[in-house]
Amino acid sequence: MHTAAFRAAGLHGTYEARRVPAAELPAALAGLRQPGVLGANLSLPHKEAALPWLDELTPAARAIGAVNTVIHRQGRLTGENTDAQGLFEALLELGAGGTGDRNTGGAVAVLGAGGAARAAVYVAVTLLERDVYILNRTRARAQELAESWAAPDRPGPRALAADPGEVPWEQIRLLVNASSAGLDAPGQTPLPDFGFTRLPAGALVYDMVYKPAETRLMREARAAGRRAENGLGMLAHQARLAFRAWTGADVPVGVFLDALSSPAGREQQG
Repeated sequence: MHTAAFRAAGLHGTYEARRVPAAELPAALAGLRQPGVLGANLSLPHKEAALPWLDELTPAARAIGAVNTVIHRQGRLTGENTDAQGLFEALLELGAGGTGDRNTGGAVAVLGAGGAARAAVYVAVTLLERDVYILNRTRARAQELAESWAAPDRPGPRALAADPGEVPWEQIRLLVNASSAGLDAPGQTPLPDFGFTRLPAGALVYDMVYKPAETRLMREARAAGRRAENGLGMLAHQARLAFRAWTGADVPVGVFLDALSSPAGREQQG
């Protein structure tokens, strides 16, 4: 995507994928301070672990408590979170992003409690203005995430264990898988033995996973007549926002989507 974006913007640059073990993260971030380096993206499990090694955070990154984009300027590193806005813009395109009355807009269920889930909860609480349920294998971690959004002027998210029995599914208009369940694992799902007909007609199941392009979660939701989309839209939008933060060039999101649909992009998606 970023190679295509550099070309579309008429800029000379490279974007390389590097596997960084957790113990090597501080050194890898320090390496971004070199002249000529614009920044980097971070993926699991570095989105929260990177925070102490950055010089500053944008308001969104600070509120979310996770970064996916690091911006280098004159030796200083700024942490940004384009996951949240990328998700929001993807949902807008799918007709699932309108703000409004909590009672008519429906609630949101978020699966997971890591960095991606933090971005999803941020979108649900601050941009969609919906009631939120957080489901995670470890209830304590879900509770920690929920408590970080507690405020006197709005109802905080409700933290639940992995058992979905406590969720009022008839109220859930948007279900977001922000866990890694299903990533490179076509037979895996974060909601085994779940009846998707419990969701109201018109509900959207949004799986942030995009490898494989169709996950088991998506297949089972569609089999029950519910809408389901993978995370490619979010991936393209967050990449566009990161590229703009690094270079100042606002490349159309279509450039990123076209790169994902190219033979090379499809191969990377598995």
